[in-house]
Amino acid sequence: MSVAVEIFGFFVAALGLLMLGLTLTHSNWRVSSMDGNIITTSAIFENLWYSCASDSLGVYNCWEFPSMLSLSGDIQACRALMITAILLGSLGLFLGVVGLRCTNIGGLEPSRKTKLAATAGALHLLAGVCGIVAISWYAFGVTRDFFDPLYTGTKYELGPALYLGWSASLLAILGGTCLFSNCCRSREEDHGASIRLPYKDPAMPAKSLAARLPTSASDEEDDSSFGKYGKNAYV
Repeated sequence: MSVAVEIFGFFVAALGLLMLGLTLTHSNWRVSSMDGNIITTSAIFENLWYSCASDSLGVYNCWEFPSMLSLSGDIQACRALMITAILLGSLGLFLGVVGLRCTNIGGLEPSRKTKLAATAGALHLLAGVCGIVAISWYAFGVTRDFFDPLYTGTKYELGPALYLGWSASLLAILGGTCLFSNCCRSREEDHGASIRLPYKDPAMPAKSLAARLPTSASDEEDDSSFGKYGKNAYV
């Protein structure tokens, strides 16, 4: 059962990592709202890297953000957290492939494979936390500007990429938890098995038992009486 949980956690974490990569490249992190805005284009959508505007005919133009240093601190922090999440998840995926007990890569001992799998689970946990913090931070900025009555710029709503990122982060956390907890449980079981005393058979060998038994009185009398008579007495 523990091997099945380990495999389940690995594939769930891998799926979360894939979805985090799709979230980072998704173009609809926030979408312009039509509520109370008069805009010439039908929609404006942005992500962490560029902004796009489309007209009613479906033609859209995109332009990248000119300078990273000129961006707001929120976007810079979200970029760093998302990239960190993907790097941690990729490293966790590699260690998970090596550390799974159902694989035989590198010829490692079971104890070392357990440590690698636990490390992979911890990395996936950190990746999920980084992803969920980045997306929640970005969503907070969008909702703050939307409900601010003094904000005069274009108001945006939450895009579908944020929901995809939340799901990806939860999957990464779930997979990392399964890997980490299952490996820690298996380490406790192995430690409990290693401290058990070896079973020793209480039965003594027949020779040692016979040597320890005292000789009976009848045997001693027979041996001593045998020497009192000559050989002719027994003919």
